[in-house]
Amino acid sequence: MLDWSQERLAVAAGISAPTMKRLEAQEGPLGGRDETAAKIRLALEFAGIEFIDENGGGPGVRLRKRQKKKD
Repeated sequence: MLDWSQERLAVAAGISAPTMKRLEAQEGPLGGRDETAAKIRLALEFAGIEFIDENGGGPGVRLRKRQKKKD
């Protein structure tokens, strides 16, 4: 959605690139420290990603709608 590399997300989240690579290489739920997951989520949210709760169709993500500027 953002067309970011692992390195770009690592920088935005304030974590190391090797940590990001290791997390993405694992299968299943995100491992590692809770604070690392929180940093990644915050970086994605700041960039415009919106996390959607389970609503019968499963959890997901989408791009947040941009606010229209008033003239």
